Amino acid sequence: MLPTRKLPTTLALLSVGLLPLAAQAQKPAPPAVRQNVPIDSIRLSDPFILADQRTHTYYMTGTGGLLWQSKDLRRWTGPTQIAQPDPTSWMGPNPMIWAAEIHPYQGKYYYIATFTNRALTIDTVAGKPLERRASHILVSAQPAGPYRPAGDATYLPANKSTLDGSFWVDKDKKPYLLYCHEWVQNQDGTVEKIELKPDLSGTTGPAQILFRASAAPWSRENPRSGPARPNKVTDGPWVFQTKTGKLGMLWTSWIYDVYTQGVAYSASGTLAGPWRQEPQPITPPNYGHAMLFRTFEGKQLMVLHSHQDINGRYHRVPHFFEVDLSGDKLVLGKAYRP
Repeated sequence: MLPTRKLPTTLALLSVGLLPLAAQAQKPAPPAVRQNVPIDSIRLSDPFILADQRTHTYYMTGTGGLLWQSKDLRRWTGPTQIAQPDPTSWMGPNPMIWAAEIHPYQGKYYYIATFTNRALTIDTVAGKPLERRASHILVSAQPAGPYRPAGDATYLPANKSTLDGSFWVDKDKKPYLLYCHEWVQNQDGTVEKIELKPDLSGTTGPAQILFRASAAPWSRENPRSGPARPNKVTDGPWVFQTKTGKLGMLWTSWIYDVYTQGVAYSASGTLAGPWRQEPQPITPPNYGHAMLFRTFEGKQLMVLHSHQDINGRYHRVPHFFEVDLSGDKLVLGKAYRP
């Protein structure tokens, strides 16, 4: 059976949508801020780390819309709430927040995340209603926020279920929003790009499909009948460049019930592709939703979460791996403990 979309593990039951909608209308209480928390004690899906040179601080966010801060990657302070979307917008007063990223750009910090309003239905597929979910952008003058609306009320079509937004400035010097069109709507998840306005206040022009989940030779799912087939899930696109100029993209899917990290490379060296999938995954089993960053000491690292399904509940914790980008392709090194 195809695994369901990941559930956040850093929020209270309210914000992961495990309480009735009536209860969700109430704003959750701010989380208690803790000091000196070891990285392996933090439960977090879709970890993202900004190594901010200006403040010489690591900022970690992900699913849940909360922020952790550290000076050494070992001990963390948090979590704090930093996202302040417009409660009168389509998101409503208390949206679920998934897979948040923080990108510095032209003197500001941009918070790119997936927002979900479970009270709104945008489509019905195979008799199942789909709630409104979309990648969106907030902005702040400071890496620790607060982050508020950056511009347009919507960045992507209201009737399109999108998630896991990311950011890249391509060779044409234009900024782009990368995101997944979710498999629950199109039945073969895609990674897509759309051009952003120069100040990131909205999108412009048509979207372009970069590849589909079924393109990965390693992905597999068991249908209800017949032989195994490619998986449908696209998850967590992250674009990077090697020292030789090769453009790559990390993304995640499944091999049956195993959460799996893959990588693809662009034959043109631009987002337009075509994108060629590597034949094998690049991390151990049950790791995924990776991104790359460089430490203040100059070490290139990958952060991603481990995945366990314990009695039907996901348990996810951030992990680090060393990475070598000196050649044409990413080479994964040993596990790294700060």
